[in-house]
Amino acid sequence: MSQDHLGLFDTPPTRTQIRFGLAVVFMLSVGYLVALPLRDVRLPEVNAFVPAIDAVMFVGDLITATLLYAQASVFRSRALTVLASGFVFAALLLIPHALTFPGAFAPDGLLGAGVNTTAWTYSLRRLAFPMVAILYVMLKRADAAAPQGSSRPAARVGVGVFAAMLLAGAAALLTTRGHDLLPAFFVDRSDLIYSKVVWHQAALCGLNLVAIALLLRNRSSVLDVWLLVAFSGWLIQALMIVTLQSRFTVGWYSLFAITLVSHLVMMLALIAESNRLYARLALSTAARDRERDARWMSMEAVSAAISHEVGQPLSAVITNATGARNWLNREQPNPAKAITALDAIIDAGKRATDVTKSIRAMFARRPGEVSAFDLNALALETASLLDRELAGERVSLRFALDEALPLVVADRVQIQQVLVNLLTNAIESVRATRRTPRRVSIRSAPLDSRNVLLEVSDTGIGIAPEDMAQIFQPFFTTKATGTGLGLSLCRTIVEELGGSLWVSRGEEQGATFHLRLPRAGADAR
Repeated sequence: MSQDHLGLFDTPPTRTQIRFGLAVVFMLSVGYLVALPLRDVRLPEVNAFVPAIDAVMFVGDLITATLLYAQASVFRSRALTVLASGFVFAALLLIPHALTFPGAFAPDGLLGAGVNTTAWTYSLRRLAFPMVAILYVMLKRADAAAPQGSSRPAARVGVGVFAAMLLAGAAALLTTRGHDLLPAFFVDRSDLIYSKVVWHQAALCGLNLVAIALLLRNRSSVLDVWLLVAFSGWLIQALMIVTLQSRFTVGWYSLFAITLVSHLVMMLALIAESNRLYARLALSTAARDRERDARWMSMEAVSAAISHEVGQPLSAVITNATGARNWLNREQPNPAKAITALDAIIDAGKRATDVTKSIRAMFARRPGEVSAFDLNALALETASLLDRELAGERVSLRFALDEALPLVVADRVQIQQVLVNLLTNAIESVRATRRTPRRVSIRSAPLDSRNVLLEVSDTGIGIAPEDMAQIFQPFFTTKATGTGLGLSLCRTIVEELGGSLWVSRGEEQGATFHLRLPRAGADAR
């Protein structure tokens, strides 16, 4: 699992994900710049606005926490447990924030709130994120350096949830019952004390910058990238708050919009990444099962071939050895007959030796149904069978098929097996590289008056020069779990049908497999 990077916290980000994250940050910055000139324009007071935004963010934060707890349970990660608990704490603080907001459910808010209760509740919530992120980075290093602990994941998650609830309850009591102990941010329901807001936001910006710096320095996963996007959004929020003078203005409403986007983009990114990783896992499992089945079929074919082809000369050896012994054990031995039987034993032994050295050729001795068919149509049909594998690895498939390509004469089923093998190898080769573009190409063209050519190219890791000459040898493989029979069987099938199969280096990168088949109506001699 580790080599396939199936965890959100250890899956390296792709260039596309990084670009998309930068695009989100750019959009948030543009929103901030657009709202900045109009920030003090007064708008109607919408009492339901804050509870509605809080409800959406509450659900989003809990979903994010659930995804992180799931990963923490699988990988026994303290870092992810702390990060998930931080999102639970932030989600729970949204409840008193909505209930105590002036005018939402009561003119002065519920829970015995004061004029600054809502502001301090939200400040504690925003303070939690950079502190949790700093702990996340530190614990991630510790988790990587230390062996996995023996504590049960469920117990660790339970402790995290309980701690988050306890801290959220304490924060709610502090901002309501202890309201008078905290510095004031507002003079009334809408107007801010600007000087106190500035130093408070400066402190939050400093913590955010520390968290961003640590995440940038230790950025190694998809999760880290989306945390950076979220923190960039929260930094923009702090800058927006510094420019505000009161509530219910264009800037104030824009602040909540930026906040909502910052939280939802994190949740949506984690959901999308979880689904993508699940799809990759499902495809990997299907490919593994298919390879296992192919391995069993190949081994069954090997054992059947050996049993049949080697069994005959061994039976002859036993028969002739028995005969030679009988000729020599007679009252009047017949050396000539015994020598003849021994010569037959030698011949049978040579046949058995030849069989063991030519197992590859035996797989093509099965009769096939040869017919004329459209090679282009077969290539398109075979590619559609691998749609899920191509989509799962985000590989684009390009065709350059000659519309005037003549029909070929071969066993259609066997040629489709060859194409499946070539395309599967191409997808695996592209998967093993981080280069772009991730592409597989299929091209067809008439080769000469008697043959047609179909090429399968990829932009993958390619084939090492020292492996190029033996890539079609039986039992030779460059894959850790391969049998080394796939390409050998493909070449045997093609050659028995009067064609040929060879490989060359790709024009830019990767490899190109060339499949030559006889065209219909041509003299194959």
